[in-house]
Amino acid sequence: MSSSFSSSAALVAESAPSPLTVAFSVQALAEPGVMPRVLELFAKRGLVPQRWHSTASETTLTIEVQIPGLDRELADYISRCMRQIHGVETVLTVETRHSG
Repeated sequence: MSSSFSSSAALVAESAPSPLTVAFSVQALAEPGVMPRVLELFAKRGLVPQRWHSTASETTLTIEVQIPGLDRELADYISRCMRQIHGVETVLTVETRHSG
């Protein structure tokens, strides 16, 4: 019976979803308050971006943020919050699931 239990436990462990790495791409107006407001969404949850890259032109700010270990529900919530920031025009997300 214990071998049956270990087989079942192994199947559950294999079928459990691995953590997501979520990349957020934000297009916004080039206003000074946008970047700290985006960063605040992660900071107040104790999350440190694995990668942060921003580019600004005279009128447009592009922010690329990559965060490992998020679940889909939290990633969706953060995306919705970003879309409500004044000056944010577009938020796209890409989810990558790593095995192992």
